[in-house]
Amino acid sequence: MKDEKRALVLGVTGGAGYEIARALIQRGWQVRAMARRPVPARLPQAEWVVGDALNAADVAAAAIGADVIVHGVNPPGYKDWAKLVLPMLENTVAAAKVSGARIFLPGTIYNYGRDALPLLTEDAPQRPHTRKGRIRVQMEQRLEAATQEGVRTLILRAGDFFGASAGNSWFSQGMVTPGKPVTKITYPGKRDAGHAWAYLPDYGQAAAALLDREAELTAFERFHFRGHYFARGVAFAEAVRAANGGKAKIAAMPWPALVLLSPFVRIFRELAEMRYLWEETAELDNTRLVSFLGHEPHTDIMDALSWTLAAMGCFPEAADHAPGARPWPA
Repeated sequence: MKDEKRALVLGVTGGAGYEIARALIQRGWQVRAMARRPVPARLPQAEWVVGDALNAADVAAAAIGADVIVHGVNPPGYKDWAKLVLPMLENTVAAAKVSGARIFLPGTIYNYGRDALPLLTEDAPQRPHTRKGRIRVQMEQRLEAATQEGVRTLILRAGDFFGASAGNSWFSQGMVTPGKPVTKITYPGKRDAGHAWAYLPDYGQAAAALLDREAELTAFERFHFRGHYFARGVAFAEAVRAANGGKAKIAAMPWPALVLLSPFVRIFRELAEMRYLWEETAELDNTRLVSFLGHEPHTDIMDALSWTLAAMGCFPEAADHAPGARPWPA
């Protein structure tokens, strides 16, 4: 009989996968990290294996003995996202059927259309009007259907990620420039529309806490992570400015130019598709999560932003003082 819980993490080189793996290790789990190009220095406590999430045999072999498969993998930069996401998920489902592991999927609010706003609950209707939203719905529908094949799933949904390891995010790709002092903060949304942010270390801790109690879950579970919600969305940009010492101007996202260039620049096209989530209030109801866990992990926003900016190199002299938030821990 196994004495230790074991997790296979796909996408450990990304933000959510890394933070979930780190939190599981802190809780005593044995973590196997699969990547096409392993980076053991990033998470030396893990067992690294070479593999491709698009290769069913790689995923199945890596999942042997696992209690959980964290499916945190995505094609970088949205390249071929529509073509690759579902086949990758199918490989994880197949591996879970053989290993008996529960699948953990980091969820997004892309599944929801305007009719579900402003307060998003786990059972809100999923009627997206975007391509990425429809694919996200297909992913969750596939996982729910897989319960009939003996596969168990846990989804933890959150808003926009930020944190030291969140490389592919609105924060690091749209609001501030990594590696440079913050002189301007570009805020994408309407200033008075509410917006939800998830600090990745907090999200990782919540995911690990749920997985620690996996035996208490039903075959298909969804929870919502509220994170740092700002009723005045621009208050997040104001907090970034405060964490930066009160310096930097706050500018609006140049949406007209971004939309104009979107047919020619893939990342602009992908960002423009989700504009509605910046124009309207979107808040996640975490009542069920708090009822189950007793709390939601929540780092003070000023600490979270200071550590994030330091680790991003926006004031590199402070990076060595970002406890637990650096993407390359010793």
